[in-house]
Amino acid sequence: QVQLEESGGGLVQAGGSLRLSCAASGRTFGRYPMGWFRQAPEKEREFVAAIVSSGINTYYADSVKGRFTISRGNAKNTVYLQMNSLKPEDTAVYYCAADTTTDKVMGVPVYWGQGTQVTVSS
Repeated sequence: QVQLEESGGGLVQAGGSLRLSCAASGRTFGRYPMGWFRQAPEKEREFVAAIVSSGINTYYADSVKGRFTISRGNAKNTVYLQMNSLKPEDTAVYYCAADTTTDKVMGVPVYWGQGTQVTVSS
């Protein structure tokens, strides 16, 4: 059974930092892109960041560029999101995702985690 399990969410003050982790199991994701999405209350789920299998190329939403950094673990089945200079508008449930239909740039994810709550207080 394929599982993506996020951890690292929590409550932080504006300007603070959090590091999200995602551990994938059930199959090997090393050849595929992985990423993070988020969904704020009463809003649609939106793309945050993605990383290709090699880890060389990364992609970010304009709203987080320069503040968030995505990376992959050595085993390639883990992905991280370092979030710095957090703002109240970053408050959302953050989801880990993987796209196993391509070995290049992430498209529509095939697998999703359950999500982890990030709350940024002002």
